Amino acid sequence: MKKQMVLVAVAGALAACGPVKSTANILDAEVQIQAARTAGADKLAPFEWTAANLYLAKAREEVGYSDYQAGVDFAVKASRYANEAREKAMAAAGATEPGGRPQNP
Repeated sequence: MKKQMVLVAVAGALAACGPVKSTANILDAEVQIQAARTAGADKLAPFEWTAANLYLAKAREEVGYSDYQAGVDFAVKASRYANEAREKAMAAAGATEPGGRPQNP
């Protein structure tokens, strides 16, 4: 009987991890997307920018359906694409002069 109670308690504790983990990953993705926006990724890396935003929207949708693991997976993908968008935008911005003209090699 005690083993069953312990098992139920552990299962309950693990069930509570889903919402916390998914929320943390969604917040991380939002921060990465904001960093990408600051770097100008919406204009300089449109594919990655769009993918990051769509994956974030899908993560929120899945969490809304209480599918926390899918929410985590999509939020992680959103973070990856946002980070890639930021890096590409920074690289593209570094290849241009402050006035927006390409640098001479």
